[in-house]
Amino acid sequence: MSEMLRNQRETGSSLSGLPFERDVIFSDHQNNYKKRIEKRQTQLLSKLSFLKPFLKEGEKILLVTTGCSPMSLLEQFLTGWIVFYLKQSMFVFTNKRIFHIPTKSGNKYRNSVAHIPYEHCRSIEIKGRSLVVTYQNDKKEKFYYMAWSEKKKIRALLQTAPTASAPGRKAARMHLCPRCTAELIENKYTCPNCHLEFKNAAVGKKVSILYPGGGYFYTGHWFLGIGDALTELFLLLFVVGLLVSVWQGAHAAVVTLIIFLILLILEKAVSVYHTNHFIKEYIPAKKDIAIPVASQQQAFMK
Repeated sequence: MSEMLRNQRETGSSLSGLPFERDVIFSDHQNNYKKRIEKRQTQLLSKLSFLKPFLKEGEKILLVTTGCSPMSLLEQFLTGWIVFYLKQSMFVFTNKRIFHIPTKSGNKYRNSVAHIPYEHCRSIEIKGRSLVVTYQNDKKEKFYYMAWSEKKKIRALLQTAPTASAPGRKAARMHLCPRCTAELIENKYTCPNCHLEFKNAAVGKKVSILYPGGGYFYTGHWFLGIGDALTELFLLLFVVGLLVSVWQGAHAAVVTLIIFLILLILEKAVSVYHTNHFIKEYIPAKKDIAIPVASQQQAFMK
């Protein structure tokens, strides 16, 4: 290895501060070093400084790539092309598991982390541009639009992934607390270890119904919130106007009133549906998730 190449790789490591297998992460699916791969991986690693506390002893990063979180056909239909923006994620393959990290534009961290230990899986495959995970309980999850440039590399890594065939206790993607890294309990919106509070489904449903765009604003999706609020206000004004017309005796407006009422209800239903899906990413209730100094040691005790 040339001195220049050695220095370049050392620089990449110091920029990220993360443990990784240099001979793996900077090479293609045939284990050949590529300068363009080193550049891309270094750029992606620079977005992952928050990940260091999540890594276990002896765990090293083998690949970082991008893609989309699981989404239903109904979700794609109701949201359209923007669903791919809302579901964008980073994926970190290590020698022990896969980290799934929902992101904002520019691969910015959303304080949401999930992991898929290989031992929880019966199989992990690349099909087209989708990463298909089959857990030990036969439940499947599909992650869409994995980056084309890493597709072959992912397939090569998965050939040696230590998946298990025997049923286990935990056979699913598990979310982790962004403050203390403990595994979170499904549908429980408080960390069992450090008691960090997350936004919850009950509040999300309530604000979605009561306020135009409320669910989107609650989960931090301001662009969608503004669009939804304008749409709901438009429909609400029409409904109020038609109600006044019907009250004043314009009975021909009843059919139109019913149509706009149905549209308003559907708009609310879509808002509740989307909000519930966002809530499942475990969004901290407050932006500041730092552990108070006085309780830091206790919160991190295993």
